[in-house]
Amino acid sequence: MGEISATNGNHEVHLAVKDDNNPPALTSKDSFLSFSVPFAQKLIAELFGTYFLIFAGCTAVSANQNFDKVVTLPGISIVWGLAVMVLVYSVGHISGAHFNPAVTLAFATCKRFPWKEVPPYILCQVAGSTMAAGTIRLLFTGHQNKFTGTMPAGSDMQSFGVEFIITFYLMFVISGVATDNRAIGELAGLAVGATVLLNVMFAGAISGASMNPARSLGPAIVWNKYEGIWIYLVSTTLGAQAGAWVYNMIRYTDKPLREITKSGSFLRTRRT
Repeated sequence: MGEISATNGNHEVHLAVKDDNNPPALTSKDSFLSFSVPFAQKLIAELFGTYFLIFAGCTAVSANQNFDKVVTLPGISIVWGLAVMVLVYSVGHISGAHFNPAVTLAFATCKRFPWKEVPPYILCQVAGSTMAAGTIRLLFTGHQNKFTGTMPAGSDMQSFGVEFIITFYLMFVISGVATDNRAIGELAGLAVGATVLLNVMFAGAISGASMNPARSLGPAIVWNKYEGIWIYLVSTTLGAQAGAWVYNMIRYTDKPLREITKSGSFLRTRRT
């Protein structure tokens, strides 16, 4: 005799067949038949959110290259900042609006995001970026087909340092507005978007102001141009890690010092 069980609402939906004579070896939680509709919705939000972010920003770059610098660097900065802002408000309540493998990894290492969800999140982010870059290449053909990825304008170490600092800055702000319950949550999109705008404004001419491995990797895949790609994979990841951990170090807590030291947040000291 078989039985189908499922959970509803905001919880995972599992489909499993129960055999009274031969109990299954796997539970409904770890069965390969498990299916989570809310998690699939998160992945779709990350895929399309990253797609629209990269499409808007890189199209601004392409239009600026092909139409006599009509957009200008300040214009490109505004496009990136506004795109981040509107997407945070659009799907932030669904997936968290990461759109960035470095952000996802930083949240995971700080135990604010489950590790099991990291690989599919990153896969969707890179796929969204690659799809957006592919769309741009289809739209801008012939003499308009110009690379919209990121490349160092100066030395590799100069771009590495700039990318590390601006990604640190971005993740520090994200940690403050998105993970601290004392912050004004309604302004998170505005704060993060303004940070991206500011970073692109002063760092765009130096390193391209990626702050996002997926932003650099997608165009690199489509145009098959990987010069300096390691900078945008390594420095942004390290910068995000550092930004998240530094904010955690200064995060306010109302716990007594005795309880904090027991938890290992600070080095234990012996009273004399």
